[in-house]
Amino acid sequence: MVFLGEYRHTLDDKGRITVPSRFRNVLRDGLVVTKGFENCLFVFTKKGWQEFASQIQKLRTLKKDARTLSRFIFGGASEDDIDKQGRVMIPNSLRSWAQIKKDVVIIGVSNRLEVWSEANWNKVESEAASSYSQIAEELADLGF
Repeated sequence: MVFLGEYRHTLDDKGRITVPSRFRNVLRDGLVVTKGFENCLFVFTKKGWQEFASQIQKLRTLKKDARTLSRFIFGGASEDDIDKQGRVMIPNSLRSWAQIKKDVVIIGVSNRLEVWSEANWNKVESEAASSYSQIAEELADLGF
């Protein structure tokens, strides 16, 4: 499945977010949440996590940057299941990393979901809005 779309939800008092209903079936066998870049969270299916993890594991552990990235990705990861109401618990350490207090935006990004604090998402989206064309051109030079 390809994750698509933007969804707005609220963190409940127990630190849970509601997974958009269209993704619950895909995530019913469990998921992995970890720190993402720009202070968001990455949410993977178990299979998607294995694919992502294998890419990180291919990095040369003799390189300091590779070790640092591995610690960041694996040290912050948490496995969980969706409850009967379609919610998933976000550990406090991950909520703190993503600066999530109440309002969240869930973005479908191909092989994963990203969970953002609404304030951080609005800032990132606003900053990127003027550069999408330039980014596409630069990626075209890389064979995109």
